[in-house]
Amino acid sequence: MKHAIRVMLSLILVSSPIAAGAQNSSQGDDKVVNVARDDPDMAAAIAQARASLDQFLSLSDAPPAGTTGYKLKVEVKDGDTSEHFWIIPFHKTASGFAGTLANEPQAVHNVTAGQELEFTRDDISDWGYTRNGRQVGSFTVCVLFKTISKEEADYYRQNYGFDC
Repeated sequence: MKHAIRVMLSLILVSSPIAAGAQNSSQGDDKVVNVARDDPDMAAAIAQARASLDQFLSLSDAPPAGTTGYKLKVEVKDGDTSEHFWIIPFHKTASGFAGTLANEPQAVHNVTAGQELEFTRDDISDWGYTRNGRQVGSFTVCVLFKTISKEEADYYRQNYGFDC
């Protein structure tokens, strides 16, 4: 089975996807990319994001000057299908997290863009923010650059501040 990965590289945030979504589908820069569920590069990117999640959450609690656009990417399952979406904005709750689904679903049908979604730490597959106009985190997006054309990847790097 494949993940529908959406790269949302619009606004100030990027979206990376494993069945992941873009950030602002109204911007027109969303791109859905399918990645095999067992893709080793994507698995490594998700592991990297999860390993550094505590540092990200600390920053998001007290954002330093020059930083904006804090976001989380979460996996949503619908039967045997899963898709990853950016949640912007997000906040902590008593039982985990909640926030607004920032992408238009393509593979799953149990959520809608703009919906308030509750999720746990185990659902998080990536995080990101912008620091002085450059993307920080968004590890899964960098993996997706390997699957799109060089021209598309260069466009996102130039227009959205990706350094990968």
